[in-house]
Amino acid sequence: MGKSRGYRSGTRYAFQRDFKKHGTIALSTFLKIYKVGDIVDIKANGAVQKGMPHKYYHGKTGIVYNVTKSAVGVIVNKVVGNRYIEKRVNLRVEHVKHSKCRQEFLNRVKENAALKKAAKENGEQVSLKRQPAKPRGSRIITTEGNVPQTLAPVPYETFI
Repeated sequence: MGKSRGYRSGTRYAFQRDFKKHGTIALSTFLKIYKVGDIVDIKANGAVQKGMPHKYYHGKTGIVYNVTKSAVGVIVNKVVGNRYIEKRVNLRVEHVKHSKCRQEFLNRVKENAALKKAAKENGEQVSLKRQPAKPRGSRIITTEGNVPQTLAPVPYETFI
């Protein structure tokens, strides 16, 4: 017998609230402002069954294309066979949160602007490109005052 693959199979922990996070949902969830074009992360919230995303969309990131009083429309790319399909999903605001994926980019833009301004004042060139992590520096290991120890296996003993 194969494993059942129904609509809610494998969702024991997906639809569950976090430990000590049961009860009413914080009001801040409903007071967040979503605008068309915002990047949002889709999450499940076990307390609310209305506007619940299908389990495929849990943890996915999309772009808001429509906003209503209690829900948002989100465009998500879904892999189907050998292509991406643009899916439009309507979700209640309890199931979405603003994505932090753009924050690193915005921080880098501000940092680069400051570096550029400082370089212009000093009249020097500055590279604003991201550099890959360089190899770690070299070290010298000596045995001076650190005599190597020989390890041997403990003999096998039997007690009968």
